[in-house]
Formats: sequence, structure tokens, C-alpha cells
Amino acid sequence: MAPSSSDYFAVDELLSPEQRQVRASVRRFVDDAFLPRVRTHFAAATFPTELTPKLAALGCFGPTVPTEYGGAGLDSISYGLMCQELERGDSGLRSFASVQSSLVMYPILAFGSEDQKRHWLPQLARGEAIGCFGLTEPDYGSNPGGMIMRARPADGGFVLNGTKRWITNGSIADVAVVWAKLESDDGRDQIRGFLVEKERPGFSRPLMHGKWSLRASITSELIFEDCFVPAENVLPGVASLRGPLSCLTQARFGISWGAIGAALSCYECALDYARSRTVFSRPIGGYQLVQAKLVHMLNEITKAQLLAWRLGTLKDAGTMRSEQVSLAKMNNVSTALGIARLARDILGANGISDDYPVIRHMLNLETVNTYEGTEDIHRLTLGRDITGLSAFE
Repeated sequence: MAPSSSDYFAVDELLSPEQRQVRASVRRFVDDAFLPRVRTHFAAATFPTELTPKLAALGCFGPTVPTEYGGAGLDSISYGLMCQELERGDSGLRSFASVQSSLVMYPILAFGSEDQKRHWLPQLARGEAIGCFGLTEPDYGSNPGGMIMRARPADGGFVLNGTKRWITNGSIADVAVVWAKLESDDGRDQIRGFLVEKERPGFSRPLMHGKWSLRASITSELIFEDCFVPAENVLPGVASLRGPLSCLTQARFGISWGAIGAALSCYECALDYARSRTVFSRPIGGYQLVQAKLVHMLNEITKAQLLAWRLGTLKDAGTMRSEQVSLAKMNNVSTALGIARLARDILGANGISDDYPVIRHMLNLETVNTYEGTEDIHRLTLGRDITGLSAFE
């Protein structure tokens, strides 16, 4: 039997029946519930929050979180396939779910107290509460250790001051996982995580406007002006940059899978178009230059699929390294962005029309290529790992 046009190396055969079922369920949701409305939301720069209960019912929030805390208890490859299918719809949809899972539920599970886990994780898994993650600041993105935001001890808790920027879900979040430097008398500041509820005095979450990428996603600032947080809201399990960086590793894993979904959407659209679009009395797919582009796209997708699958097996075996995640995120997102640009070229003038998904994915991937570590930052991370020499300083 001829191979699938988008699964040329039969990667499906590496998946378990349960993993394929997870993928099929999320794909149906994206096709039936999300894609019919994404053009409207992308144009209006809004997110379809009404789909939150359906995402929760599919297990898209905290899929790898143990069932005792309300999660689905799935393996990492199942989570990756969820991200792939969500981003096949739109990067904003995948971001909504992966922030909830990797950047909010993960740190509570990994570093939270038992009371924090019992209180927040079931609500977040059911979509009854939405979370956001506050690390990036106006002047500190690639260098999170330079953060300006401070926490100072106060009677019964801490007072937060500072600003976080480019925060997905910020304006609709019920709780924010926020990282700040805790001032100490000896000058050795700790980096601590705080759970900040939306109603806290001194905490505001203005919406950010003017984006031409990730438009079907809510992006906000988090502003703290003498915002008091009680001591029981501190994540007790970590007091260093290891906390937020480990969260980013979880998020990058999902991104490395999600980017494949965007690439598949663009490739399949370009392939269908090339078969049907006639120029000079023949389909453009019959011309050598177009075929070369389609083959390049398929070649890169196949490598990305195998890379993501292997990363998933390493993660489930407990042997995955953060540098391996950096390589997968760097490669797969760059690959997806290149495929989106080639697909736009194949579609010609139609490539910039929202009648097709290509330009939307292309614009979104410009952001995905930047957040959770730019391509350059991941190259430096990998360079340090393989040479033992740091080029960051």
C-alpha cells in the first residue's frame, strides 16, 4: 500500500492504539468545533473561550497529571499528539492548552504543597479555573535571571512589585503562577513562585493589543503594585531559577509536537492546491519546481515527526534532557515556519487569503519561533552542551 502523503515513514505504526485514539479525538474536535470559527476569532483578535469545557472533557488540560489530581494520567506521546492536533488548528489553541498544562499545572504538581495541588489541579483540569504563567518581563525574556520583579517579606506573606509581559491567558486567568526575586539581607536573592489569584488588590491584567501574530489568543501584561500574597501561596518546592526553567522545558516539549501540526496543515493545503490549481493547461503540481518544494516539505515533516516521537519515548523513560528538548523545539518550529512560507509561495496570491490556513499559520509561527527560547538561544544552549564552553557571557 502506498504511504500516506503526510506520514511517509508510517510513524503511525510506532503509536499505540490508545495514542492514536487520543489523536483522533482531538482532531475531530479541531475539525468540527474549532476550525469553523477560527477565521472570525483571528480577525477579531479574540479566543473562543466557550470551547474550554470541550477541551477539558478531552483531557487537554494536564493530560499527564495523575488522575488523583484530576488529570488524565496519559503518557507524554499522547500529550504531544494532542498538541500536534491543536496546533493543526491554530497555534493560539495549542498555546491556550499548553500554558494550562505545562506552565501552570506542572509547577503546582512539581513544586506545590499538597494543599495547593488538591485545591488547584482538579479545577484547572476541569477548566473551571484558567491559569497563566508570569516569567517574561519588558526587558528580560531570553535572560530570565535578570528579572526586575521583586517580592519582599511582609507580615503573613509577601508583597509583589513589577511587571510581566507577553502573558498568554493573562486577562482571563483565575490564577497566575508568577516568578519573582525574593529579597534577602545577605544579597543572595531567591527566585520563588507565587500563586496569585485574580482578585488580589494591586494586581491588574491589561490586554495587549496590536498583534499581527497569535491573534486568536489572549495576550496580556501582569502588573503588580504592592500586591500582597499570603505565605501559603508560595510554591514551597523550589527557590531558584530551576523552577521556571523546568516549566519551560515541559512547554517546549509540547511546542516541538505542536509545530508539526501547523506544518501538516500548510503542507496538506499546498498539496491539495497544487493538484487542483491549473496554470498553462496543467495542474501546478506537475511542474518540477513545485514538486521540489512539496518534497522538501514532506522530507522536513518526516524528520520532525521522528524527532518528536523519539523525544517522547525519552521523556516517558525519564531520560530526556533539557538540551534535547531545545534541539527539538529549535528544529521543529524552524521547519514548520519554512514549510509555511513555501506553502504560501505555492498558493500564490491565494496564500495571503484567509480562505486558506497558510498565512495564519505563517504569522503564528513567527511568534512560536520566538517564545520559549529563540532559535539563537537554543543554538547557544546546544553549543554549550556539546563543547562545554558557554557563549552566553
